[in-house]
Amino acid sequence: MTQFGYTLSSEEHGPTELVEYAQRAEEVGFDFVSISDHFHPWVSAQGESPFVWSTLGAIATATDEIEVGVGVTCPTIRIHPVNVAHAVATVDVMFDDRFTFGVGTGENLNEHVTGERWPEHSVRLEMLEESMDVMRKLWTGQTTSHYGEHYTVENARLYTVPDDQPTTIASAFGPQTARWAADHGDGIWCSGPKGEIVEEYRDAGGEGPAYTQLHMCYAESEDEAVDTVHEYWPNGSIPGELGQELPTPAHFQQAAQLVEREDIAEGSTVTGPDPQAHIDSIEQAVDAGYDHVYVHQIGPEQEQALEFYEEEVLPAVR
Repeated sequence: MTQFGYTLSSEEHGPTELVEYAQRAEEVGFDFVSISDHFHPWVSAQGESPFVWSTLGAIATATDEIEVGVGVTCPTIRIHPVNVAHAVATVDVMFDDRFTFGVGTGENLNEHVTGERWPEHSVRLEMLEESMDVMRKLWTGQTTSHYGEHYTVENARLYTVPDDQPTTIASAFGPQTARWAADHGDGIWCSGPKGEIVEEYRDAGGEGPAYTQLHMCYAESEDEAVDTVHEYWPNGSIPGELGQELPTPAHFQQAAQLVEREDIAEGSTVTGPDPQAHIDSIEQAVDAGYDHVYVHQIGPEQEQALEFYEEEVLPAVR
């Protein structure tokens, strides 16, 4: 059965607000929420970027039943996998089987901050594979040593660990990584209704859940929604691999100068108050093969969007 979720955008909201939105998403009837893990926002207008693991601890105590995922963490450069494993294990225990850990190869925007070299994608994928191996060993609660190509671990043991290995979903934006996710992840994580990604994952033997995020902006008018997206989320219309390569919000702002208001209006982001447009977008993702579909309300109007989905959208898609 398809599950429907709501995005907790760490780039746009502070930690206290994110906890409140998680509570409201549970009240509204969403099945899960997904929270982003960033060191920087994409552009300065978004204005926030709290430490996700602190926020997740608060969400765990403020909610009762809603499932929670982090979408997604890059456990390779900015934070050593030993420390990510420690954070994940603690959060998983606090959520008592309500937590899903999403992983990916990351963006230069967040990972360059320690001064380490930003390698090409194939190397980052190797690093992610080794990192996942390290973390899974640590989650057993056994003393672990590891001497690999990218990471060294000496006599490390996590004493607070969940009963079962945390569910780890791998992010994929292309066919190569989708096939990799089938071998190394417990599911696949994507953005947009990309049916070919799910097909590659399934054809490669992947049997886990398939997550995808849909960007939208509910507002009282189409024009108001487009203006909001153009101000707060122009990065969504920056093409190609720039999203993985640009190093700072200032660079994203420079690239966003190329994004016209018309690009937003004609793009894939659903804008405006028409319930059917939001419903159609979700149904398109479901038809593409995704069984976990979650929406990202762009901009500050979170409460209005949650009410809109409670009254107009969720009853229809269910």
